[in-house]
Amino acid sequence: MQFQWYPGHMTKARRMMEEDIKLIDLVIELVDARIPLSSRNPDIDKIGRNKARLILLNKCDLADEKKTKEWKGYFESKGYFAVMVNSRDGQGIKTINNVVKDACKEKIERDRKRGIKNRPVRAMVVGIPNVGKSTFINSYAKKACTKTGNKPGVTKGKQWIKLSSTLELLDTPGILWPKFEDQTVGLKLAFIGSIKDDIINTTELAMKLEKYLIKEYPGVLNARYSIEETDDFVKMLRDIAENRKFLLKGNEFNIDKAAITLLDEFRSGKLGRISLETCEKDEKSKNEKFGNDEFKNDQSDIKDEIK
Repeated sequence: MQFQWYPGHMTKARRMMEEDIKLIDLVIELVDARIPLSSRNPDIDKIGRNKARLILLNKCDLADEKKTKEWKGYFESKGYFAVMVNSRDGQGIKTINNVVKDACKEKIERDRKRGIKNRPVRAMVVGIPNVGKSTFINSYAKKACTKTGNKPGVTKGKQWIKLSSTLELLDTPGILWPKFEDQTVGLKLAFIGSIKDDIINTTELAMKLEKYLIKEYPGVLNARYSIEETDDFVKMLRDIAENRKFLLKGNEFNIDKAAITLLDEFRSGKLGRISLETCEKDEKSKNEKFGNDEFKNDQSDIKDEIK
């Protein structure tokens, strides 16, 4: 299964971000807590270099809590500020204001020394499609500021949102990167719905998810669908279709509908709290491919600019 998806609006979005970054004090990057590495666009590290950085491990209610805490510590060890959040119910949102102040402490102090008072922190909110940026902004602002949806590509253009006299947010469209060198990254993005289902084979994708769940979370599929967990993944989809009474004409079981159901119920958390990446294993694998400092956030040469 090959994953390539880079619509024209994503190229435009990247260019906008590159133009707007000079106005920004802080980059707030949302990642999906289930795949904290694979849901990071490496382009954002390049664009946001020399800016204060905050990573929000969003949808933490869907991910394995122990593994998410390990990822939080991992990012903090790399020089980022990090917060575990669930934008839908507001978990972790109240702690962000203080973290923003800590992240921008040097900028605020520089302004004070120059006699600049009450200039708000300007933060750019970034992330790949379907990671929950719009839901986060609406939750953070406590009002509907942006359009939200459960499909990638809802935010098409940038918009400034004034949250208070001390903080302004710049929302940006979600962007993926032009090519996945590691196809397992594309697979994980497809699992969580960051790649549109209508351009991939959802039945094949569901069988790959079955394989992962049997290995890493044995018993989950049996508990949800009352089926035998086996390495015959087509049979398992057929059994799910039987359990849910998904029938085609002639009383054949509709395995395609079963596949879509499995993916939807994984994405919504109905299978339980499941992570697709483990800090020690996946971080090591990433370092072996790209080098230990790929994600290091070096703020040692932040420019002392007046914006």
